[in-house]
Amino acid sequence: MKPRTRLLSSVITVVLAASGVGAAGDLPATAAPTAPVSKYVALGDSYAAGQGGGGYLDGCLQSPNGYPALLDAVKGINLLRNVSCSSAKTTDVTATQLSALNRGTTLVTLTVGGNDLNVAGIAAVCVSADAMTCSNAITTAGSLLGALAASLADTYAQIDAAAPKAHTIVTGYPYLFEPSTTDPLINQLNGATLLLNQNIQGAVAQAQAAGADIEYVDVAQAFSGHGIGSTDPWIQMAGPDAFHPTPAGYLAYSDAIRAAL
Repeated sequence: MKPRTRLLSSVITVVLAASGVGAAGDLPATAAPTAPVSKYVALGDSYAAGQGGGGYLDGCLQSPNGYPALLDAVKGINLLRNVSCSSAKTTDVTATQLSALNRGTTLVTLTVGGNDLNVAGIAAVCVSADAMTCSNAITTAGSLLGALAASLADTYAQIDAAAPKAHTIVTGYPYLFEPSTTDPLINQLNGATLLLNQNIQGAVAQAQAAGADIEYVDVAQAFSGHGIGSTDPWIQMAGPDAFHPTPAGYLAYSDAIRAAL
């Protein structure tokens, strides 16, 4: 190489090095794309709020052990609003909770329907009253299933309208008791929960058919072996939190939802 050419080459090398550019093919690495963060809103009743989990934050009995808080701790999920509240029915969700949603919401969870049928009240009656009273309470709940189906359908449609970019996850409920070979009332109660879950799942299927981005997540299987009467119950058995999940139960809820994401 001639001296003049060699000098020019050296100058170019110094300039490229100073600017951070190497030889051809040695381009700066680009950062990997960042996964989008779900903008999450939690709706629903006491099972959504986390009643039974303890450490309550407000009058709605929202718990740091509830599944919304557990999901918020997951990378990629940002809980923007938790408006779930103990005792909420479907009509409470549509009347007071949907204002938390907007077009920027990308993830919604919902557990609701149990209070429309007074499931916890029925369970309380059935563990303290005679068999006939229990059976009548279950029959009364069954007569409300038709109205519940319509109310659920309306709730899902309103969620879809309020948050059109959101993926909505609707959960069912666990069986409160371990199946029994000696107490038919326990099996009747679990049968009522099954009907409730089927009703919820059916309404979700109808919403899907109408074009909603909505999904049903079953939790009954996750609680198998952990109902009241088991050696390791994940359902509170007494006190004001009776018939609600324990912290371990809410972890099972969270795991089931995460598996669906």
